[in-house]
Amino acid sequence: MKKFLRTLRNATKGVDLSLIITFILLGFIGIVMVYSASMVPASKGSLTGGYPVASNHFMKRQAIYFVIGLIIIFFSLFVRIDFFKSPNVQLIMLLVTFGLLALTLLIGKEINGSKNWLNLGFFSLQSSEFLKLASIFYFSYIIDRRLSRQRDYQINHLIPPLLLLGFGLVLVLLQGDLGGTMLTVVIIGCILLYSDIKNKIKVQIFGIALLPVAMYLIYTLLFDTKNIYRIKRIAVFLNPFKYENNEGYQLTSALISIGNGGLFGKGLGNGVSKLGYLPEPHTDFIFTVLSEELGLIGVLIVLGLYGLIVVKSLIYANRTSNHFYKLICIGIGSYIFIQAFVNIGGVSGTIPLTGVTLPLLSYGGSSMLSVSIAFAALIMTTRKINRERTAHTKLQAIK
Repeated sequence: MKKFLRTLRNATKGVDLSLIITFILLGFIGIVMVYSASMVPASKGSLTGGYPVASNHFMKRQAIYFVIGLIIIFFSLFVRIDFFKSPNVQLIMLLVTFGLLALTLLIGKEINGSKNWLNLGFFSLQSSEFLKLASIFYFSYIIDRRLSRQRDYQINHLIPPLLLLGFGLVLVLLQGDLGGTMLTVVIIGCILLYSDIKNKIKVQIFGIALLPVAMYLIYTLLFDTKNIYRIKRIAVFLNPFKYENNEGYQLTSALISIGNGGLFGKGLGNGVSKLGYLPEPHTDFIFTVLSEELGLIGVLIVLGLYGLIVVKSLIYANRTSNHFYKLICIGIGSYIFIQAFVNIGGVSGTIPLTGVTLPLLSYGGSSMLSVSIAFAALIMTTRKINRERTAHTKLQAIK
């Protein structure tokens, strides 16, 4: 026992406890809000295809997902972030990710027009969630290697890794998940922008990437009749109340509910938006339920917690000269920020709806697992940065 405690004490040296506390707070708020959002619809069967389940059905499952996330965080204390700098680890990670994406495309379950769920029996896995993680780890690893080897510091040595990630993005697009694809593209773009790669090369890469993205968007918005609903989403976004009786019903209901929350909200459990006015109150529209029941105060608390994660990521990225550590922080910070922004922006009418979950708050095992791994990597990275700074400070003191 003493040996384990000694090992644990050594493992926690340099750990930023504020990140772990933020993870726990957001996870706990998520469990409470999932219960509040789903207790009535679950008992009536409106969230389970007409089959009533216990009012705490989704809350219990979310609690299990959260505990798994905590276990991931705990075991990350005994793993060094340099573990992900191994070529073998990178290869296995990419093979598993692409394998899951391909398998989902072949035998995946289609939900709401997107075939991006892999039924494992006891659990449905959204494989596109893990492409975000793989992109962060792999692209940070590649840029770190290229910058440390000047002869490889050329655009022609960055194109193959980007094409490899592009292959993964194509697999996600074929599943019908445009939102997940665009999120991953933005995360990769943030890593590239913040890197120490020469601006000339950045411009060249963005120029090369812009053409296929623009061509796809034009095709899918104007010529792909199966995806005509995306044009309707843009129309609804521009004038939601014009379409409140059909395509704009969800958004107008969300906007009214957010407005009804006021400063202090109607009280936990007292919201009405979850009572048949929103199709997915416990997943995509969890922020609407939170706004209505906890008001502006609750919203500001949640936004403050997300803001803390992003600010901490930026602070640590600027504390280290190691390219890999820096880009891991930026990648994970951008992951949390972009996903939160897209979800909150969508349900509040700031941007078109995309069906993206809210990190740690929305119900879902895949999202919780992906975000937990991202948090674990951020904790490992910040611990390494803190330890290096401490060692440097002691060395300077000796000199």
